[in-house]
Amino acid sequence: QVQLVESGGGLVQAGGSLRLSCAGSGSMFSINSMGWYRQAPGKQRELVAHMSSYGSINYADSVKGRFTISRNYALNTVYLQMNNLKPEDTAVYYCNAGDRTKSINYWGQGTQVTVSS
Repeated sequence: QVQLVESGGGLVQAGGSLRLSCAGSGSMFSINSMGWYRQAPGKQRELVAHMSSYGSINYADSVKGRFTISRNYALNTVYLQMNNLKPEDTAVYYCNAGDRTKSINYWGQGTQVTVSS
């Protein structure tokens, strides 16, 4: 129904930046929101940033002021600009797309972000 492919992860030094991309395909007309979650080793998956179809945005407190989510509707792509990265940002980052009408969440395969100190 919906496929999500992330890209842009990698290894950076503390204080550096990365830009993640998530390209959606399939029945994207059914998607109400898109966003990013992350999961560090031994921890629960947590919200990083999310954007609704009407433009409402929310961020985790830990990334406010450092990360920016944006979306290109023509390309069915959502981005996460990550600045001033910290070692605690190290995690696998997953793209999420939600069909709220049908209560379905779609997930990408994830992209590894590693921040060294």
